Amino acid sequence: MIAIAIHGGAGTLPRADISSEQEKQYLAGLDAALDAGYAVLKRDGTSLDATIAAVRVLEDNPLFNAGRGAVLNRDGIAELDASVMDGKTLAAGAVSGLRHVKSPIELARLVMTSPHVMLVGAGAEEFAKLQDVEMVPNDYFVTPVRKMQLERLLRGAVSTKENDLAAFGTVGAVALDSSGNLAAATSTGGMTGKRWGRVGDSPIIGAGTYANNASCAVSATGHGEFFIRTVVAHDICAQVEYLKIPLSKASANVLAKMKALGGNGGVIAIDPAGEVVLDFNSEGMFRGVATSKGRREVAIFR
Repeated sequence: MIAIAIHGGAGTLPRADISSEQEKQYLAGLDAALDAGYAVLKRDGTSLDATIAAVRVLEDNPLFNAGRGAVLNRDGIAELDASVMDGKTLAAGAVSGLRHVKSPIELARLVMTSPHVMLVGAGAEEFAKLQDVEMVPNDYFVTPVRKMQLERLLRGAVSTKENDLAAFGTVGAVALDSSGNLAAATSTGGMTGKRWGRVGDSPIIGAGTYANNASCAVSATGHGEFFIRTVVAHDICAQVEYLKIPLSKASANVLAKMKALGGNGGVIAIDPAGEVVLDFNSEGMFRGVATSKGRREVAIFR
């Protein structure tokens, strides 16, 4: 059994605000990421390699809030976060506040193989240079759409709570490989107009990303502060492991807990048996899944 699930953000963007052409472009982007990750699994690659391959495609696609096309902070600068976790070894790597690393998820994986788990800002980028990671000017990440979204926010056209789906968007992947190992990876540009070095859940192991062969692998997307407070990714896996309940039930329990605090968003998750959950309490979530049992789909809305 092999399987992979991906997401490209969750939020409150109404269906009427996406044209049919835009929807086709988003779905094509999800398809490309799904194909990249599933291709790794088909040739008996690891779940870790598969999740990173899928996330890399989404980081390179300017439609999604990660890598090129990431949303901008209040000063008009892209600041990027990412994390990855191996369910077999519980090894994890995370980076935050990057401004010049082309692929944050690749750097997160390199951190995972170092003595550290999380590196931030200038220190993370110094580490990246020592690892010969590809660096780019910050302008590489900036697109006209993200500039427009920031301008709308700054002039009061929308609030951070009312901002579109891209405000809290993230990309991620979870996978099960032919050896029965799980992995999860998450990458994001964070929240439009963020200030003061704000960091969300995406680079926080246990909040936005978690993987453990004993339970499940999870990647989250949404309003990160709520995901951090409710430790969403780890809580889902803990409920599966300790309460012995189905992954779908654990996901629903944790998202309901977060919703009660006022947070919205979603998760993708997979367990060792290959059950895949794509669950969200927002209006939509860019998502996709492919399994060796023949399930294949990409979608945005319910």
